[in-house]
Amino acid sequence: MNEQIRVKEVRVVDENGGQVGIMPTQQALSLAHERELDLVEVAPSASPPVCRIMNYGKFQYQKSKREHDARKHQKQVVLKEVKFRPKTDEHDYQFKKNHIIRFMTDGNKAKATVVFRGREMSHQDLGRRLMDRLIQELKEVAEVERAPKMEGYSLIAIFMPKKVVEKIEKKEIGP
Repeated sequence: MNEQIRVKEVRVVDENGGQVGIMPTQQALSLAHERELDLVEVAPSASPPVCRIMNYGKFQYQKSKREHDARKHQKQVVLKEVKFRPKTDEHDYQFKKNHIIRFMTDGNKAKATVVFRGREMSHQDLGRRLMDRLIQELKEVAEVERAPKMEGYSLIAIFMPKKVVEKIEKKEIGP
């Protein structure tokens, strides 16, 4: 920008996007100062480098506004967790399953954890059956992102909403 440009000649574009032409850097700087604007190098790898006459402060402000608006319209996906025990009662199981379904309809991911304590570790098959049942009952609304896996004293699986999976597959395939 301005005095930081170290090349002898530059191609100059004015503030309206029109070509001014190739000229020495000092002449381009004086042209920018006459218009009370900045000379900004926009394509340094071109031969000769391309510089634009613009209000750099206004450009930075508009750029930050565009980035802020882009972030504002993004949906943040949150990972919600639901914990089970190997001996979870039927009513509690249904209640927690409905929580996972609600998380999926809100567009969030869900982490289902079966926690084992003490002697329950010798009956991991109960936790596996519970997790398999959960996967079967949620297959309409959720896709398994990470298959059930033991991590210490917990059996953990992560689910993601079906519509998110469909969007990802469409992006990979193309329009």
